[in-house]
Amino acid sequence: MNILERLLSVSRRKSPWVYCLNAGSCNGCDIEIAAAISPRYDPEQIGTLRQGSPKHADILLVTGPLTLRTQDALRDIWGQIPRPKAVVAIGSCPASGNVFAGSPTVIGSLDRVIPVDVYVPGCPPRPQAILQGCIQAAWLLAEWRTRDQLAAQEGGR
Repeated sequence: MNILERLLSVSRRKSPWVYCLNAGSCNGCDIEIAAAISPRYDPEQIGTLRQGSPKHADILLVTGPLTLRTQDALRDIWGQIPRPKAVVAIGSCPASGNVFAGSPTVIGSLDRVIPVDVYVPGCPPRPQAILQGCIQAAWLLAEWRTRDQLAAQEGGR
């Protein structure tokens, strides 16, 4: 690993920029994300910064069950995030659909559409758990172990 790769690895680990996407949730997880990025939990101590554009983010935070209406928007936003990128599923809904499972408009697990690197369990999860999920995703980015990076290496891209 050369000096540039080490510098990029440290910067990915120490400064994860996140973009949040609500895929159709009840907003409970979004409220907890808002609390997690507040001064009380001080996400800037780990370098976390919320971005308004997916083109400037490293990590995509997804809340809510994946619905038929949001799957195309999710794919589009995921495609706009530059590589390397990580996906964190916040709450029970992106993992299983939770109470919305079985609905004709709910697809199910987020993993059916985009690769998920970290799951943060809970309904809704606590702000500390959300920050821990961001830290885990940042470490995966730094170590080139996200599912997107591994797929790119296997595909020779």
